[in-house]
Amino acid sequence: MTMQTDGVDHELVRAAAHVAATRCRGDNHTMAAAGRARDGRIVTAVNAYHFTGGPCAELVLIGTAAAQGAYDLDTIVAVGDRDRGVVPPCGRCRQVLLDYFPALKVIVGTNDRLRMVPVTDLLPESYIWADHQVIDVG
Repeated sequence: MTMQTDGVDHELVRAAAHVAATRCRGDNHTMAAAGRARDGRIVTAVNAYHFTGGPCAELVLIGTAAAQGAYDLDTIVAVGDRDRGVVPPCGRCRQVLLDYFPALKVIVGTNDRLRMVPVTDLLPESYIWADHQVIDVG
C-alpha cells in the first residue's frame, strides 16, 4: 500500500470534523465527508441513513460536488459524529470513489497518524468501471 505521511490536507479534515460536530444529529446523520475539488474548493456533505440502505456521506458528497460544478475531486475524507475521528470509506464507497475518481487521494488513519492513500490502494485488483466513461475535461 502506498502511504503519504506528509502533506495531509488538515483543512479538509477540520471541515469534515466541523460538519460532523455541528450537522450530524441522531441516527439519520452520523457521518460527514469533505472533498477538495481540483480548483481548491471544499465541498461537504452528510450521510442519509435509512434502514433500506441510505447513502454514505462520501456518496452524498459526489452529488453535492456535482451540483456545485465540482466534477473532479482530488482528495476526500470522512469523519464520524461524537468525536469518532476519521473513518475509512466502506467497500461500496471505495468502489464508487474509484469509478468516479481513479486518481483520488483518501485521508485515512487515526488522529495522530493520518495519511493520504490513493483510492486504488484501498481497493486493489479491482475492475475499473470508469474505463468506458467519457470524461469531460473542459
